[in-house]
Amino acid sequence: MAELQTKAETASATATVAAKPPPNDTVANKVSQTTAPEESKAVIVAAAEKTPVPANKQNSRGSLDRDIALAEVEKEKKLSYVKAWEESEKAKADNKAQKHLSAVAAWENSKKAALEAELKKIEEQLEKKKAEYGERMKNKIASIHKEAEEQRAMVEAKRGEEVLKVEETAARYRATGTTPKKTIGCF
Repeated sequence: MAELQTKAETASATATVAAKPPPNDTVANKVSQTTAPEESKAVIVAAAEKTPVPANKQNSRGSLDRDIALAEVEKEKKLSYVKAWEESEKAKADNKAQKHLSAVAAWENSKKAALEAELKKIEEQLEKKKAEYGERMKNKIASIHKEAEEQRAMVEAKRGEEVLKVEETAARYRATGTTPKKTIGCF
């Protein structure tokens, strides 16, 4: 890793130097201005022929290009690592949120189920109480009906006794030929 960093530093240092190499024509012009007029003809001819780049400069340029390419690859590699890390962290966050959401949903469902069970229990208790009260009411109604029947029977018995008494008294009045002391109000 340290080797790659030094190559990258070297590449960046040489890149700044090599970024603006002076063109061959300007070098020739500068040389021609500093030399005597006789020499300027020779230099101008050489400048016109375009001096070839020396072999060691070509090698350094190739090395520079290779270093730049390696730096680019390293940069892309780092960016891909960052992107992979970012996606991984997002996936972790999504999974964590999903886990919490499912926990909340489970909690909600358990609480709902508990409340529904409690409601059902209360409804069953109310139904039981309703049945008990209904049974009590039916028993009370039966008891009231029985008491009413007893009272009716007593009234009928009393009426029967009074009718018999009246018939006996009427038979006695007929037998004796007397009239009752209490008369009907219209006579």
